[in-house]
Amino acid sequence: MTSYNKLMEKYREIALVGSVMRFMQWDMETYMPPLGVTIRSNQFGVLERISHRMLVSDELGSLLKEAERDNSSLGEIERRTLYLLRRGRDIEMSVPEDLVADLASQIAVARDAWFRAKMARKWALFEPELRKLLDLSIKRAERTMNAREASSIYDAMIDDFDRGITQRQVAELLASMRNSLLPLVRKYQEASRNVDTSFMRRQVPVQVQRAIVGDATALIGYDTSSDAAWGRVDPTEHPFTTGYYDDVRITVHYNENEMFDPLFGGLHEAGHALYERNMNHDWIYQPLGLATSGGMHEAMSRFAENIIGRSRPFWTYYLPRLKAITGSTFSDVAIEELLRAVNKVEPSKIRVKADEVTYSLHMVIRFEIERALFKGEIDISELPNIWNDLYDQYLQVKIDHDAEGILQDVHWSVGMFGSFQSYALGNVYGGMLLRKMDEQLGDWSAEVEKGKPTVAIEWLKSNVQHWGSFYDAGDLMKKVTGSSLTAEPFVQYLTQKHSGLWD
Repeated sequence: MTSYNKLMEKYREIALVGSVMRFMQWDMETYMPPLGVTIRSNQFGVLERISHRMLVSDELGSLLKEAERDNSSLGEIERRTLYLLRRGRDIEMSVPEDLVADLASQIAVARDAWFRAKMARKWALFEPELRKLLDLSIKRAERTMNAREASSIYDAMIDDFDRGITQRQVAELLASMRNSLLPLVRKYQEASRNVDTSFMRRQVPVQVQRAIVGDATALIGYDTSSDAAWGRVDPTEHPFTTGYYDDVRITVHYNENEMFDPLFGGLHEAGHALYERNMNHDWIYQPLGLATSGGMHEAMSRFAENIIGRSRPFWTYYLPRLKAITGSTFSDVAIEELLRAVNKVEPSKIRVKADEVTYSLHMVIRFEIERALFKGEIDISELPNIWNDLYDQYLQVKIDHDAEGILQDVHWSVGMFGSFQSYALGNVYGGMLLRKMDEQLGDWSAEVEKGKPTVAIEWLKSNVQHWGSFYDAGDLMKKVTGSSLTAEPFVQYLTQKHSGLWD
């Protein structure tokens, strides 16, 4: 056995430990009893220690050096694998084991505090635990800056989710999007002002909503029911996706008077799940066998939710199915009425409920807050008021309480500082991929209208998802589209779509 093969055998164990923690997180967010948080905190701490020790071990280091010495005899796949493993090991070696364990334990505690604070609508219940988590996260980022070649703490945090992207690039991209989107928001908000969306709040029993989510996600290829099923759908407070290759689970949040939220949320999370499922199975348990970035993950999920799920072809096919599942509830709803309702442009308080045109402005707000926080310009105690002020400035909405404001997202409570730009990047990538898909497939939407949206999913699988981390996200986009990162295709998509709806 070559040194490279021995190295992959050793890394396989690290990947398996990581997959265990993914499913423990799923359990914590779905069915774990409230009193279990302390035990789960301790479990995460121990497993993070084990994973850390395995990655920084002398044995793995020796195998990595041996494999690197054989570099000239290795192919492109093996060289990329060694690069990713070396980079990941260097980052991990820069962080003390105690800090790794403390951070994992505090995440479990902070996540529980966030949930209680959100239910009580009181930021003060979360702030002390967030302050501890933020301190630990800053210490980790400081120690990893050299290994990442990052010029600031915030750049190091962003690199965790979007490898190779800097806050300067994000700031320039978001500024471009903001300047392009604000006129569209004003134009289409006015055009859609009188659209009646009240039918979307008709009562639908949760068990019927479950059937709808299962049916819609199955349509795009998310299998939860066959003999070869690899997915499942469960309820949670804040929807997410987790899993690994042949076991990828999604969660949604149900409300009897908001049936369309879990429907679109299910499509969104299924888009994430398909990415995890569709990576090259030859790379399972290898550094290549992971998604290339958070931004690319969001591109896959938002493509499924919005570009497919809110389109005319999709609803031409799916509205009769929806009526069949829900009985008489939506029997009087016509397709034009539905399309305008699900695409209405209306600034909102809640990110996950935002329409496509205003959504990226929610990311601008979060990015500006994080950037100021990690520059030391603001303190944690100021975050609720700053959040509320920015929502008033950019979206002209008034935040009434913390649960619909600063506490709406789970991300900070699980240490995901520097992750919000991924959502905006996902829109950018999605727009670029859509343009290329249109060029290569022609009128692929005709297949969606026949109930075959998987034609688009298969294109995404072969051009994006299959490649895992073989390319960094920017390089992959250049390979697939021939273009550097630009928001122009996404803005053009929004303009064409909404001009067709409202003009």
